Amino acid sequence: MPAARRDSGAHMKIVDLSHTIYEGMPYYPGTEPPILQVANTIEVDGFTETRMSIYTHIGTHIDAPSHILKNKPSLDKLPIDHFIGRAMFLDVSVMSYDTIPVSSLLKYKDLITNLDFVIIKTGWSRHWGKQDYFKGFPSLSEEAAHWLATFNLKGVGIDAISVDRMDTTTFPVHKIFFRKNMIVVENLTNLDSAGKEVFIFSCMPLKIKDADGSPVRAFGILGPGPASLY
Repeated sequence: MPAARRDSGAHMKIVDLSHTIYEGMPYYPGTEPPILQVANTIEVDGFTETRMSIYTHIGTHIDAPSHILKNKPSLDKLPIDHFIGRAMFLDVSVMSYDTIPVSSLLKYKDLITNLDFVIIKTGWSRHWGKQDYFKGFPSLSEEAAHWLATFNLKGVGIDAISVDRMDTTTFPVHKIFFRKNMIVVENLTNLDSAGKEVFIFSCMPLKIKDADGSPVRAFGILGPGPASLY
């Protein structure tokens, strides 16, 4: 039996889809950068420990429905299986859109029916650490968001800073998803390392009371076996 388990996992591949949190990292305009301070040292205290001061939407993170809509669940109110499931990349990286139209997603219709998450692959993570990351990134059109919300999805991810335009003050795309209790995962990266097949996507948040969001270590489990788990 142990040998069989080792063999069944031989072709599995785990891919990190998260940015590293560090001082000086990009952060959403209007918020503040993270502060990482050495609180204890081995030399003085016999152990090392770091004090962190970070916003809940720093780096690769989840937006909870309560982030924008009142009377909607925070992350700690959602069941833990809301943060893991079958996923696939919807690749729009070769298209020159500021706003992603629903027409660019229609070809994935039959596949989305059997998914828990869709990850919008724009290719914009290549600008991470540059000022260009905050402007001109492809965001979802309201029509595309409404179409995705018709499926039984747990959430939508994107390799850009937001699913909405940067100049929005009403966040219509977020609201479309949040009305369905879907989560939004932003600032994903390393999407080129995964293929075009269905995989298991995990984005477990910190268990913070009344969390409107949380940084996550998002990753994908690829291979012939993992997708059959869900």
